[in-house]
Amino acid sequence: MNHVALVGRITKDPDVRMIGEGRMQASFTLAVNRSFKNHQGDIDADFIFITIWGRTAENTVKHCGKGSLIGVTGRIQTRSYEREDRTRAFVTQVAGEDVRFLITKKPSSAGHSTARTEEASSADVHSHSAADHFELPSQNHEKETLPIF
Repeated sequence: MNHVALVGRITKDPDVRMIGEGRMQASFTLAVNRSFKNHQGDIDADFIFITIWGRTAENTVKHCGKGSLIGVTGRIQTRSYEREDRTRAFVTQVAGEDVRFLITKKPSSAGHSTARTEEASSADVHSHSAADHFELPSQNHEKETLPIF
């Protein structure tokens, strides 16, 4: 059985491509906290590449941006390709099949024609306030971590 379920935060607005016959593909990195502390007492995160398609991609791009907390279910897939220097590179990613929006943040890209409207329900307002103190880890990953929920 190849099934994965993840909950984490989108690290930057999803990248969008149109593939054959107008079907949308979106990809992004999901920061997922580990369930244990490291030797320094901090919680580390794994950064997992996710690809989604079709209606799921459309809705995710429309409602989610950097910092959105989402749940993703799907399958792990691997692929390989040959680099310019003729070495073989391997990629492992999650092919997302279902995305659940837990705390949404408006995409920051002004160019998105599907950007979320400014209307927000009281549940959205409450959810956004829970994430006010969220910060993505820096590139050096030294002491910054993602919040545990």
